[in-house]
Amino acid sequence: MTAIRNRTFDELRVGDHVTVERVPSRQELHWLATLAGETGPGQGSIASGVWLATLIAELLGTRLPGPGSVYAGQSLRFLAPVAPGEPITLRVEVKARNAATRGLTLNCVGTRGNGQVVVEGEADVTASNERIERVRTSLPGIHLDPAGDQGLQQLLAQVAALEPIRMAVVHPCDQPSLSAALDARVAGMIEPILVAPRPRLEALAADCGIDLAGVTIEDVAHSHAAAARAVELARDGKVEALMKGSLHTDELMAAVVSSESGLRTKRRVSHCFVLQTPRYPRPFIVTDAAINLAPTLEQKADIVRNAIDLARVIGVETPKVAILAAVETVSATMPATLDAAALCKMADRGQISGGLLDGPLAFDNAVSITAAHIKGIRSEVAGQADILVVPDLESGNMLAKQMIYLGDAASAGIVLGARVPIVLTSRADSRESRMVSCAIALRLAHHYRASPP
Repeated sequence: MTAIRNRTFDELRVGDHVTVERVPSRQELHWLATLAGETGPGQGSIASGVWLATLIAELLGTRLPGPGSVYAGQSLRFLAPVAPGEPITLRVEVKARNAATRGLTLNCVGTRGNGQVVVEGEADVTASNERIERVRTSLPGIHLDPAGDQGLQQLLAQVAALEPIRMAVVHPCDQPSLSAALDARVAGMIEPILVAPRPRLEALAADCGIDLAGVTIEDVAHSHAAAARAVELARDGKVEALMKGSLHTDELMAAVVSSESGLRTKRRVSHCFVLQTPRYPRPFIVTDAAINLAPTLEQKADIVRNAIDLARVIGVETPKVAILAAVETVSATMPATLDAAALCKMADRGQISGGLLDGPLAFDNAVSITAAHIKGIRSEVAGQADILVVPDLESGNMLAKQMIYLGDAASAGIVLGARVPIVLTSRADSRESRMVSCAIALRLAHHYRASPP
């Protein structure tokens, strides 16, 4: 239909009716459930009611009576929830007319394909006496904006009152890493110590128009020496955090996890991506996507513990942890599902604390309330995870980067499990990503003063 036309009051008679069939999408119901704040068992019932009421409003505004109508009131009873992909037929019929007010009372009934009534009631509308016709317009796409008070950018505001920390920036020998370190300095988050060959740094600064006045430089011969010296500074308490520059991750982390580094703790070192995408109502963590290639069950337990600690430090009191696999059932032929079940049992026994675990969960069940509902999964974690624990590095790295490059996700990267937080971002990451990563490191460093890892 390219045009919509009304039916004037004088044209309408008792018994006139229109019907329409619609199929609710998962995305529509997820939007409405998120806006309604629905969580826990039974989630989606309010969303399906709002969807049905909206469908009635669409019929009244476009078909019967159509444009120019004034919606005066309604009395609806929602008898059953609707599920994504389920066809619903809605019928609106004129029940009574009031010529003095041009008022109409309409019966409204919505049914499933098997005839079961899901909504019934009445609507009161004032119809126009003028002929109205207009072109049907295309509505813009709807996207939830989850930033609000919980966005990654709020971390920058949260750390504004904290005193800056001394941070060793390891081999910042390209423009993005050097600029990010100095931007974080200007923002009052860090006092950087640049650990790199001085001639190379000064040449880079001159080429980029960067002023190094007042910035401490630890002159070393090359990137390997930079990693070793930065670790020494952290071991001796001269810095409270490390930040990766233009060297490869393996170079830095080999120095950190060395038995002689003095930075190792009882925990396995692991990486956390902190992500925020417009398609999800809160920031969340993906781990481990950068350090542990194929972690064992014991290593996954530490990966989970580190992520829970991070989530709590940045403000999630009881993080919901989804242990991901390809399916949501335990299968002896799929090791990731066995690990997920074991991790959940470890949490039940108190071996992992501070968070709420569930798994195995397929990705859709972990982040989509409607997907979990369709599959009959009743869980306090499913559809609303704060932490996504991936089976291995390859799947985690691809997941995180798909979110960033195809899902418009803002990101930050941090390593936990050592005595100091380590800002670990990709060489391709944006200035904003590096800044938010520094903010997280600042929060962690202040936390570690009171509760050393």
